[in-house]
Amino acid sequence: MGKRVLVYGSFVVDLTSRSNGLPVPGQTVLGNSFQLGPGGKGSNQAVAAHRAGADVTFVTKLGDDVFAKTALDFYEKEGMDTSHILIGKDMETGVALILVDEENGQNEIVVVIGACGKITPEDVDKARSLIESADYLLLQLEINFEALFRIIRIAHEAGVQIILNPAPAAVIPEEILRMIHIITPNETEAQALTGVVVANETDARRAAEIFLQKGVHNVVITLGALGSFATDGSRSELLPRIPVEAVDTTGAGDAFNGGLIMALAEGMDLFTALRYGNVTGALSVTKLGTAPSMPGREQIDRLYQEMYCS
Repeated sequence: MGKRVLVYGSFVVDLTSRSNGLPVPGQTVLGNSFQLGPGGKGSNQAVAAHRAGADVTFVTKLGDDVFAKTALDFYEKEGMDTSHILIGKDMETGVALILVDEENGQNEIVVVIGACGKITPEDVDKARSLIESADYLLLQLEINFEALFRIIRIAHEAGVQIILNPAPAAVIPEEILRMIHIITPNETEAQALTGVVVANETDARRAAEIFLQKGVHNVVITLGALGSFATDGSRSELLPRIPVEAVDTTGAGDAFNGGLIMALAEGMDLFTALRYGNVTGALSVTKLGTAPSMPGREQIDRLYQEMYCS
């Protein structure tokens, strides 16, 4: 049985339109389809880890509106525990406005965090025992920083292994970075935190070295078409991207983090976990949507065997 994973983060309703090309400023384009579904980096990563086979508990904050039902109905269908989900009175559930280019799978996203930006110290303290008893804590930057930093400090004091996906990109105090076991930025987020423009493996190594100097224990940087890079300070590896036909790249990073945390919770080392993250992310882009596109364990194991064991 894997160790306990807690994901504390955002839920937003994804409002997704698909069109031939994305509009430039001032332009209106006709869309081909529209879809409403569950999203948010925290939720996506929790669903990805759950489907991958991890023992996951998810904490988020919803508004008292119709969109909250979208979240609760989805988690119930997935077989996920909803007992720690908070409801904010007179608040709105977060939404993400997503435009997807059907010609190449690229996307543009505007996120309105809603209730997830109003998590109070009291909300955090309700989950204190849950945080302290977790083996791994996976976090992102889509909740208010006052709550985020309080969660990190509680987990750190309890000896919980903290994995931070610093997305969307923002500046994080070094005091907080020193508490992070693994940081998992993409190229843009790595640049925001280190000042290094990450365009190749050499740049990734330089950015990772800065993270290590700031006190982060392990670094994993996703590099899009180049693959993903990881270092534990002594060993480093650039893992090539798995070639798949991308239908929708939305949520690929969340899938990667879900696969990574599943493998870590099952006792795998950083570089094996990197491979599981790579496989999970690759599979997710072959389907439409964010949370609904997250692959199951059987699919993940099959592609893992094909890519890394044959």
